[in-house]
Parts: sequence; C-alpha cells; structure tokens
Amino acid sequence: MRRPTEQVKACKRPRTTRLRLSQERFQGGINEQTERSKVEQHWRFLQPAAQRESKMTTSLAYENMHETWTELSIQERMEQFTALPLSARQEFYRELSTRNQLEIIGALPEGEQMVWLRLLDPDDAADLIQEAPEDERDMLLALIDEHTANDVRALLKYAEDVVGGLMSPRFARVRPNMSVSEALTYVRKQALEQTETVYAIYVLDADQRLVGVMSLRKLFSSEPQQRVRDIMRSSFVAAPEEADQEELSRLFAEHDLIAIPVIDADGRMKGIVTIDDIVDVVEEEATEDIQKLGGSEALGAPYLDLSLTSMVGKRVGWLTILFLGEMFTTNAMGCFENEIAKAVVLALFVPLIVSSGGNAGSQASTLVIRAMAVGELRLRDWWKVMRRELATGLAMGCILGLIGVARVELGEYFFHSFGPYHWPLALTIGLSLVGIVLWGAVVGSLLPFVLRRVGFDPASASTPFVATIVDVTGMLLYFNTASIILKGTLL
Repeated sequence: MRRPTEQVKACKRPRTTRLRLSQERFQGGINEQTERSKVEQHWRFLQPAAQRESKMTTSLAYENMHETWTELSIQERMEQFTALPLSARQEFYRELSTRNQLEIIGALPEGEQMVWLRLLDPDDAADLIQEAPEDERDMLLALIDEHTANDVRALLKYAEDVVGGLMSPRFARVRPNMSVSEALTYVRKQALEQTETVYAIYVLDADQRLVGVMSLRKLFSSEPQQRVRDIMRSSFVAAPEEADQEELSRLFAEHDLIAIPVIDADGRMKGIVTIDDIVDVVEEEATEDIQKLGGSEALGAPYLDLSLTSMVGKRVGWLTILFLGEMFTTNAMGCFENEIAKAVVLALFVPLIVSSGGNAGSQASTLVIRAMAVGELRLRDWWKVMRRELATGLAMGCILGLIGVARVELGEYFFHSFGPYHWPLALTIGLSLVGIVLWGAVVGSLLPFVLRRVGFDPASASTPFVATIVDVTGMLLYFNTASIILKGTLL
C-alpha cells in the first residue's frame, strides 16, 4: 500500500505531457463538435431544400399553366388545375377571367362547386353568374350563402356597363360620432368579415349617406378619444351608381385613387369600386375600340374561343359595307373613262394618291378617337380640331406633293418616262396630293365628332371606313384636277 504522498506523485505527469493531452482532448472536442455541427447543418439544409424544390416545382407548374391555358382542352385544364396545391389553386382561380372561372365551376363535381363559388367576392360572383346561361343562374345562386346571394342579386340588377355593376357592397364603414378607439375596434371586426379593402374608411350617417372619408393611417395616428367627425375628410370623390364605366376610369386616372365610393341619387353609399376592377374595364374598353378601329364588330370573347360562325358574322358586316363603298370608286373612275383613255399615265398614280388620302384620314381618326376616349376632347372642341387638322393636313400634303413632283421629274430625267408634258403632270400629282391629304385629315378628324353627336360610338369611324370615304372623294378630286391642268396637253 502506497502512502498518500506517493499516490499523489504517482498520479502526477510531466507538465509537457499534461499540456499535450489537454490540447488533444480540446482539439478532439472541437473536431467532434464541428462534425456534429456539420451534420446538423446538413439536415437543416436538406429540409428547406426539399421544401424549396417543392415550391419551385409548384411555381413552374403555375407559370406553365398561365402560358398554355388557352391551348389546353377542358380535360387537360382540370388535370393540371387539380394537381396544384390548394393555395396555388385558389390564387390561380382568382386570377382567371370570368369565362374561365365559370368553365372550372362547370367541370367540378357538384359537391366542390359551392366551395369554389363562395371563394369569390360578391362583385366577382355576380360577374360569373352574369356570364352563365340564364337557365343555370338560379342554380349557381343557390350555391352561395344567403348573405352573399342577396348582395349578388342586387348587383345583377345593374346594367353591365354602369358603375353599379362593378362595385362591391363590402367596405369598411364607421359612424361620425364614434371615438377613434371604437372605430378601430369596429373596423377590425369588419376586416375579419372579408371587407373588400380597408385602405379607405367611409363615414356614414344614420341614413347610410356618405358624409366623409379617411385613411386607415389617419385613424391609427389619431388620439383614441378623438371623434371620427373631427378627423374625417368631408370633401371626397364619389361616383353615381348609374354612371358609365368609362367615366369612372377617368376619375381613377385624374385623382390617383385606390378605391372610389359609389352613391345613389340621394347620396346613400351603395359600395366601392377598387382599382383592380377598373383595370379590367379599361382593358376591355380598349380592346373593343381597337377591334372596331380594324373594321369589325367587338368580338366580346377571346379570339380563340369564338366559333367560325361568330367570327364571320362579326367581321363580314363591315367588310360588306366597305366593299359596297369601294364600288363608288369604280363608278368615279368610270366617269373619267375618256381622260384615262387619252392619258393612261394618270391611272399609274391612282393607288399612290388615293392611298395617301386614306392614310392621312386614318391617322387623324385614330388620334381623335383616342383623345375622346381619355377625355382630352369633347364635342365643343370640334372647331379647334378642324383648325389644327387644316394646318397639319396642308403641311403634310405639301411635303407629299413635293415628293410626288420629284418622283415624276426624276423618272423623266433618268428614264424619259413621261414625255414632253412631264411638268403639267408633275403639277397635277403635286396639287392632287395636297388636296387629298388635306381632305383626308379633315374628314378623319371630324367623322368621330359626327358619330358622337348622333349617339354612335366614335370608334365606329374605323380606319377602313375613313379610307373608303376618302378613296371615293379623292378619286373625284384627282381626275378633276387633271382635267383642269392637262386640258389642251395630255387631255
């Protein structure tokens, strides 16, 4: 048995050995901790990576559906739609057009139709039901809860192109005698009940008349004991429920608002229209105007969704009218048959001169129609427009006339194409271009005013229609000018 001192000595090791062992243990602990940390980090990375991969796959499928949706059959659409996660499906469904939403509702089992129909806000549900055939509307209304169905029925009473048909009846409202604290509590409660938007809060009196508006920020930044009537804004922009959608779009553009309240003739608030709703209207109106400018009726549906019969029916009407109009051009040329027989060279410049007048008229018509659409021009501005187009048409006609004269003279100089009377011919071409371009600009600019005055859509003054009018009158102007200048020479 060793003595205590000997035990202590026996347990002791040299200082260098103890330091080396301590360093090894410390380094070993670090290495072990590092390895464990790497493993933990690896597992922590793998789980989000799998989630990211799943989200990426969903995102790619989502984008692919947007790109190929119009090319798919209804069966293929439903297969891809049902393959998306629920949240992605809901988002995709809300972004679809009303026509496509109705298509999905019709393809779903009866038990699921109610769920997806109730996902829509009242104004969107009203659009969808209005898109459905009349014999199916009652069935779709029965799928909606009673409160929303009442809102939808009220919206369906409005005409399709008025403000009331666009509005949502769900909005944040407070009373003017409420304190800020009470108003905040009440707005929070309304927000939980799927209010359309709480960016603006509307102050209504006991008769539901709109007396003021305030922002959510204003409400939050006010003292809790203040009264709503002391912080609300009494001057505000509102739209009548029977106003046209185009007037509403101009209000949004002029005042840069997110939402506009809708009121009836007595000032009672009926609902709000938000900026996303009016964007759809602006796109629809612009599409109709462009289609009419092209010389056809508004299609009223996506291009690929129209049947052959509908496509022909919407385009052949105007085409027939324009064809009959162009017949007058033939008659006009027939009146100058003798002149053309004596100077065949005149016929060579008919396409050049007549098309210049039609192009000038189409330009003026398009510019005036667009200015009317955005509210830049009104009926009383017709005289200002005519004066401007007289000056513009004269300037453009002189430029094209000089080019026409140069064309004749260069042709004679290099190729001797027009004979000894090339100067009278050049003068005829130049003056005809001045007159026809001036006439085309005036007709094209005034025709939209005439149509608006008699109650038609100015977009109906389509570019082919203007070109047809200018073609006929331009032909008369050209050959009469030729008869005067070339009399005794070529004629």
